[in-house]
Amino acid sequence: MPEARKRPCTICRRWFRPDPRVGARQRACHQPECQMAWRRKTQASWRRRNPDYAIAWRLDRRKAQAQSPEPLRLPPPLPRLPWDVAKDEFGAQGADFLGVMGALMVRVAKDQIRPYPLDPAGLPSRLPPVLEKASSRPPHTESRTAPDATGVSPTGAPLGAPARARPAAPAPAVGLAG
Repeated sequence: MPEARKRPCTICRRWFRPDPRVGARQRACHQPECQMAWRRKTQASWRRRNPDYAIAWRLDRRKAQAQSPEPLRLPPPLPRLPWDVAKDEFGAQGADFLGVMGALMVRVAKDQIRPYPLDPAGLPSRLPPVLEKASSRPPHTESRTAPDATGVSPTGAPLGAPARARPAAPAPAVGLAG
């Protein structure tokens, strides 16, 4: 069997000759530090690809215990719930499932709340301020082509425009006959 070619270690970057039994699959050199670092890296990668495995494994192990397992460690406020009632109603595995689901919901809620910093001087609402006055009356729907019942001329200011003083009528011209 031909000897494997040298390659750089992915951890320490030193050149090494891979074990012939492993061949091209070997990524780290024979140093114990590099082997441990490579092992941690591959385990972390596997946990990222299989995020639900650890929870399912713990729940299966709890189910297999003959006697009463220790209570689940849950984030607040979940420990204040009556888990004994849930266990009686749904069984040990059902109560564990509810606990894990509740912990997941608490974690997601905290992750969504975290980006909003507290502003003690501001209002508790993050809604934009209302810029116009709210009115309980329906909006105006009449046309402005004919005088309306209030006697306002159709040539008056458009709806919603501020009222302004009308200019004084011109004084009659003296001495002109017309």
